[in-house]
Amino acid sequence: MKTLFAALVLAVALVPESSTSAQPASTGSTRTATAGDWPAKTIRMIVPFPPGSSPDLVARMLNDKLGAALGHPVIVENRPGAGGNLGTALMAKAAPDGYTIGLSIGGPLAVNKVLYSKLGFDPFTDLAPITLVAASPNVLVVDPKLGVGSVKQFVALAKSQPGKLNYGSVGNGSASHLTMELLKTRAGIDIVHVPYPGSPQVNTAIVGGQIAAGFVVPATAMPLVQGGRLKALAVTSSVRSVVLPELPTVAEAGFPGFQSTAWLGMVAPAGTPKPVIDRVSMELVRIIRSDEVRNRMRGIYFQAIGTTPEGLANLMREEVERWGKVIRQTGARAD
Repeated sequence: MKTLFAALVLAVALVPESSTSAQPASTGSTRTATAGDWPAKTIRMIVPFPPGSSPDLVARMLNDKLGAALGHPVIVENRPGAGGNLGTALMAKAAPDGYTIGLSIGGPLAVNKVLYSKLGFDPFTDLAPITLVAASPNVLVVDPKLGVGSVKQFVALAKSQPGKLNYGSVGNGSASHLTMELLKTRAGIDIVHVPYPGSPQVNTAIVGGQIAAGFVVPATAMPLVQGGRLKALAVTSSVRSVVLPELPTVAEAGFPGFQSTAWLGMVAPAGTPKPVIDRVSMELVRIIRSDEVRNRMRGIYFQAIGTTPEGLANLMREEVERWGKVIRQTGARAD
């Protein structure tokens, strides 16, 4: 099976106007939007994480430009909770009339299907993929007061205190959760998982001494690293990141093949008319791939991507297969 990084690279393709959407067939009768009369009012973009989180930062790079392209405002609505499941469920249950879209992460959009016995929605039947927006490596950050300067030192400390250290994630099933569970298994360490609403809260908890470490996206962590309030140890990409070349990879620290990528996908409720999905996808890819947005995303350590709806759908399926194996291997749970 291709690695996640390879899948992202292969998925990068501009959306042609005649592209075929991968969204599930409509299961209801609500089809008020057509290519001719949509949009006629404000569109809401649900972000299932708090203000200041990386999904929120990226959403606010896109909403005004998308609104300008569509001729009606696109308003960001933050609905955090349950590791992104709450807001993603709201997207799934919204009317499929073209006036609700959402930006979420890999947990709610894919992995949580195999992590939760009762998720409350199915990302593969209740959501329509629009585009894969962006991706970023995770960074292993720790409390500087731990006195560790490398992954090997962190592992040694954890081994010396089994069950005593804890780590934060942005929610069950998130890349930040499963990446640490993978490290725990590979390194043979025992540290306790504490989920938070978003990466800013994880960072704050580490700075405040409530938790010891976490895998988080660099968008929210690096300002604190640069200010000396967090210590960055490594990135989770397969090779050194072009935006963080000074940081080694976890693989370099003695865990060959270790790789994890945080990604953001735009979706709509299943049954949203195909002309709407195609129009939003086409406009978003154009926006995402503009020099301005590419540079702004790079400024927060994200790679701008932009794919067809099929590109995101394929990645969602691959993530379930890839992380499903990790979940079974590590025994990771949603509670």
